[in-house]
Amino acid sequence: MTGGLLAVACAGPGSPGAPQDASPPDPGTGHLHGLGVNPADNAVYAAGHFGVFRLTDGKAVRMADRYQDTMGFTITGPSTFLASGHPSPTDPDARSPHLGLIRSTDAGRTWTPLSAEGEADFHALEKAGDLLYGFDSQSGKVWASTNGGRTWDKRAELPLLDLAAHAKSPDTVWAATGNGLQRSTDGGATFRSVPGAPDLVAVDEPEPGLLIALTADGRTVSTLDAQEWTQGGRLPGRGSPTVLTAVSGKRLLAADSTDTVYQSTDTGRTWVVLHRPPEGTGDH
Repeated sequence: MTGGLLAVACAGPGSPGAPQDASPPDPGTGHLHGLGVNPADNAVYAAGHFGVFRLTDGKAVRMADRYQDTMGFTITGPSTFLASGHPSPTDPDARSPHLGLIRSTDAGRTWTPLSAEGEADFHALEKAGDLLYGFDSQSGKVWASTNGGRTWDKRAELPLLDLAAHAKSPDTVWAATGNGLQRSTDGGATFRSVPGAPDLVAVDEPEPGLLIALTADGRTVSTLDAQEWTQGGRLPGRGSPTVLTAVSGKRLLAADSTDTVYQSTDTGRTWVVLHRPPEGTGDH
């Protein structure tokens, strides 16, 4: 390393071996897997393949210069985040390709392993009161925890893209599969198809019984107890929808496959761009 640095230092701007650009371009957020609002500062945070980011004035600021591949992600309290995924390829302390469940209590600046390191890769995380649900991509099963994710019960196996549950009815779990909607009333032990539901790729339950979801073509739909579905607006971008977080019944956050982040304050009738990646950094 020292020799390399000396060689660079000795090479003048006109020298044949002088590097034109010593540092590679920043990769941006990468494909986004999670969005949320931190109650501590009301800022929007985004989790992607190249770290956790605070969205500020249209820019995505990487927390603590950490490049971990953050898959499952949820905000459970002021500056308290739960996540899963994979360590950065340049992390010298990485012990496994799977992080299991990790927690931050300082808005993503530092992380502590909680459980399932080396075993689980949660692609969805959902807290509902005292219950925490996760969908583990390695086992293909819904996991449930009653102690904040320190230990887990492995429950139903099913292909899904997203989970939703609410603190007032924590045993009711909704699963968006890309081919309709599944519901569990026993804490994720068993699931049944919901008749008449559209093909959903993301779902959330901001109020008891109120489901807000995104279809594969980017339409916002909502329903009370999965009875009748109301169609809202469509995400304005060219990408396919990937993430939905209902901060409330009206305030929604979403992302698509171009890594663009959108916000709606009218239950998805209209959307505005919160962050658009620089040209050449999307579609990771």
